[in-house]
Amino acid sequence: MTALLDLDRLLEALEEGFRALSSGRVEVPARTAVDGENEGWLASMPGYGEGLGLGVKLVTVFPHNDATGLPSHQALIALFDPETGSPVAVMDGTRITAIRTAGGAAVSVRHLAREDAGVLAILGAGVQGHAHLEMMPRVRRFAEIRVASRTVESARRLAKLDPRARAVESFEAAVRGADVVALCTHSGEPVIRREWVAPGAHVTSVGYAAPSGELDRRLVEAAHLFVESRAAAFLPPPAGCFELAGMDPNTATEVGEMLLGTRPGRRSPDEITVYKSMG
Repeated sequence: MTALLDLDRLLEALEEGFRALSSGRVEVPARTAVDGENEGWLASMPGYGEGLGLGVKLVTVFPHNDATGLPSHQALIALFDPETGSPVAVMDGTRITAIRTAGGAAVSVRHLAREDAGVLAILGAGVQGHAHLEMMPRVRRFAEIRVASRTVESARRLAKLDPRARAVESFEAAVRGADVVALCTHSGEPVIRREWVAPGAHVTSVGYAAPSGELDRRLVEAAHLFVESRAAAFLPPPAGCFELAGMDPNTATEVGEMLLGTRPGRRSPDEITVYKSMG
């Protein structure tokens, strides 16, 4: 699957998907999820778009899998003929899920980060930390990449994959002064603080964990907020985002609306922008 994925084409396909979603050309109902053992869960995500296809993704998120050597996120994707319903393909969705999630964040960076953004901070050194290190440099020319994780050892392992990257001792050290901050953790508590974020920074968040998620609510409320889908992101958790619970959906702009030009993107060099993904 890795060999078949063209990452630049993936970014273009994601942009088209965002536009189709915001223009009502696709049907994507809210995901449904059931709890499993060891704080894990299984979610189902069906979708259909005319000319785009008919399919469903089944994904499990088991945050304690590190101890077993298994990925925390595992998935299957099934595609069907939209005219007959006949199965067309069943694919391993683990790699697709990881790189699509990071790709969505990269699309937001392409269109919302300042053009002169030179410092990237990656918080989290797991599957998503690796995927973000792979995708983010495709949309901006970063001179410096800072990596922070729960342990310095895991941050160092990830940083070794890119000559521009270095491990730092704390999340705060990574965030302060960064132009783009990518949150890639499975933390149920904020790993970032509003006061750490520099004016004009763009923050992406793809983590999804109870009880309150990895984003500081004060940061969300102070920023220009972008989501994939208002209808989904603001549903009560666990269907929606923990960090957005109780907020007015109209405070957020869909990425597709920005790409279509129906709602604005970045409005000033000093504006802080936040992209909150459903993961």
